[in-house]
Amino acid sequence: MKDISRNLTMLCDFYELTMSNGYFKSGLKDRYVYFDVFYRSNLDGGGYAVVAGLEQIVEYVQNLHFDEDDIAYLRKKGIFDEEFLDYLKDFRFTGDIWAIPEGTYVFPGEPLITVRAKAIEAQFIETYILMIINHESLIATKASRIARAAKGRTVSEFGSRRAQGADAAILGARAAYIGGCNSTACAISDEVYGVPAGGTMAHSWVQMFDDEFTAFKNYCEIYPNNATLLIDTFNVLESGLPNAIKAFETVLKPLGITNCAVRIDSGDITYLTKKIRQKLDEAGWYNCKIIVSNSLDEYIIRELIRQGAEVDAFGVGERLITAKSDPVFGGVYKLCAVEDDEGNVIPKIKISENVGKITTPHFKKVYRLRAKDTGKAEADLICVYDEVIDDSKPLEIFDPLATWKRKTMTNFTATELLVPIFKNGELVYKLPTLEEIRRHCEQEKNGMWEEVKRFTNPHNYYVDLSQKLWDIKHEMLNRKKH
Repeated sequence: MKDISRNLTMLCDFYELTMSNGYFKSGLKDRYVYFDVFYRSNLDGGGYAVVAGLEQIVEYVQNLHFDEDDIAYLRKKGIFDEEFLDYLKDFRFTGDIWAIPEGTYVFPGEPLITVRAKAIEAQFIETYILMIINHESLIATKASRIARAAKGRTVSEFGSRRAQGADAAILGARAAYIGGCNSTACAISDEVYGVPAGGTMAHSWVQMFDDEFTAFKNYCEIYPNNATLLIDTFNVLESGLPNAIKAFETVLKPLGITNCAVRIDSGDITYLTKKIRQKLDEAGWYNCKIIVSNSLDEYIIRELIRQGAEVDAFGVGERLITAKSDPVFGGVYKLCAVEDDEGNVIPKIKISENVGKITTPHFKKVYRLRAKDTGKAEADLICVYDEVIDDSKPLEIFDPLATWKRKTMTNFTATELLVPIFKNGELVYKLPTLEEIRRHCEQEKNGMWEEVKRFTNPHNYYVDLSQKLWDIKHEMLNRKKH
């Protein structure tokens, strides 16, 4: 793997530095605190999200340090204590991190990552963790929706040129592959992360030659085993397709090659692909694939398939790499507990007039409850860290907002979602390969009910609180009223 590591320690909000300096001067720098990363609502009004980005967070935490230039910059600001700046010279992360593995289907309100560390360390990593989780989870979720809309047809991520910067393109391609895309047009994502990259020609290739047939013939001669011809530079049915068939007949047929493809990037896709398929079959090119692109998303793809478009593969660009229809994942990083001098965990809560912004306090764990007979996920249960779910016994769960809605779970399995990543600053988690993450995401998809995965008006997947955690939260809310 090519090394693109760099020191991103200073990629932080400035208030993390001012608060850290404040913790240092207030004698709070060694106070252990707990922060949760979670999000509040699903992308595009959907029923789930796909979490991604953990590998990049691991790399960041392992490389966390201030170099001389960083400290010199902070000194010039004239607001930081010199002892604090001296403390930063040997700064590293020494705390604990738990996270839900990449590719897992997740839901609003549940911790995706929990950080336990000294106050300065935990506060300081907020921006980078949120940036990575918000971006990669956004793209992985969008890719999952698009790949499901394609119903088994190949989907390639085509969006680098519309991405908001280099990292958005590179990591976006990685996240899209996790979510279900089959490949990318971004070469560096293949070089660095192993996301399969591919591509053939642009309209400029056709325009470079004196005529369309010559352009296609030359391409087939150079790449006979990967002959994908872009046939909408001039006129798809009058020019592009006839010239493509002629090039296939001239170059590929004598070589015994029958696998090839045509692509269109404009026009009425349903009408054109039906005509293209008809004419290819009439010419005997039954194995020639039809690839389409042009500002596609899950809704357009679903409609094309419903209309009977003859499409074998989709290239999806800007609406995937930017998640154009809903481009903010909305993950937040909130304090949920602190430790006192004796090491007792003291829950903390944030209260708002906006009910959706009231946090769930305490150091927590998350269980996924799956029915044994179907293997499908039925609910997630957020508990206090010291609770243990015994799935050999019946378990009553309830809606935390409508507590009269209750259900007794039997014949189920309970699996903890958050796994240890760092312990005392040391990595204790074996990072899976990208292919393993992708397979895990596919298994997660198969483990969810179709109703949860609907694009429109999906079933509300239950994320419940244990009775103990619900009682703690509401006791704290009631205390704050007085």
